[in-house]
Amino acid sequence: MPGNNSPTLKPQNKPDVLARNEGTVFLFNPLTSRAKEWMLHNVHPDSQWFGTTLVVEHRYAWALAQGMKDAGLVLA
Repeated sequence: MPGNNSPTLKPQNKPDVLARNEGTVFLFNPLTSRAKEWMLHNVHPDSQWFGTTLVVEHRYAWALAQGMKDAGLVLA
């Protein structure tokens, strides 16, 4: 549009899961009910949790993140 100098804003996907590399482990913190529900159904019941955050060894983190992405979850 002529005379319109405002930038076009693209829709932003809000993250469902906050994934953090903490050195020896990865932390996966569900931010939405969708993510919590997915984790409830797809993460082994004996997994290690720190409060509401899932603690995962490096060797399992990539596969977990890929499974979340494949399910349509957005990771940050």
